[in-house]
Amino acid sequence: MKYLLQRHPVPMRTRFAHSLVLTYALPPQVLEPLLPPGLALDTYTDPGGTEHGFVAAALVDTRDLRPAFLPAGLGADRILTGYRIFTRFPTPHGRTMRGLKILRSDTDSRVMVLGGNLLSRYHYRLARIGSRVVGDTLEFRIVSRDGRADLHVRADLAGAPADLPDGSPFASARDARRFAGPLPYTFEHEPETGSMIVIKATRTRWEPTPVAVELPTPPTFFDHGPFAGTTPVLASAFHVPDLDYGWEAGRRRAENGAAIGAEIGAER
Repeated sequence: MKYLLQRHPVPMRTRFAHSLVLTYALPPQVLEPLLPPGLALDTYTDPGGTEHGFVAAALVDTRDLRPAFLPAGLGADRILTGYRIFTRFPTPHGRTMRGLKILRSDTDSRVMVLGGNLLSRYHYRLARIGSRVVGDTLEFRIVSRDGRADLHVRADLAGAPADLPDGSPFASARDARRFAGPLPYTFEHEPETGSMIVIKATRTRWEPTPVAVELPTPPTFFDHGPFAGTTPVLASAFHVPDLDYGWEAGRRRAENGAAIGAEIGAER
């Protein structure tokens, strides 16, 4: 019955001191097999007519992370990183929710690993993670225990807004911003009941800025599993500072997007 606990029952609040999201483009056929029933890949077709799917490598320096019913002073400072696929979740009433399917999460906190995996399906793992700002450079360094999520990145904050990376499939920064993350929803499939747990995000002013990044250690995540042998292309890098952010309690929907139980009234 562990799955009943993993429905993200506790709403959370925090402040992002820094959020850096690196979005990588991959062929849709690489990503589609990783999606559970109900979710569709959120894609973009470049000016040359090629369709792309996307994975976000998200790095967040959080402050005062806590359950929503606690004051900020009782929160903790944590660094969270993870890999998510950009997806769509259609409903029978014609609405389509855009959100993220989590593949892996890493954190510098043992408490976050235990609590996060008990109360969600975010797949937290413990890693050595450092974050710092030196002058106008924001730096994250992740050393994962299994070596499958190492990453070292430096972002130039002084040069923002920057041009898109060389080789990006996006025609413009405006197009790229649609895949800047985080998106309004996170989706987690519950195979025990054939349903989807939908977690809605709440945030204050959302103004992601494109930044130039240097990658002394590119993500090793793409060297393993279903990504081995692929060539992910860095499509964009966006930075957001000083952002109030939260996650609502998860709500359950059928795989076809239909509301379940108490959520039916909200859907209408």
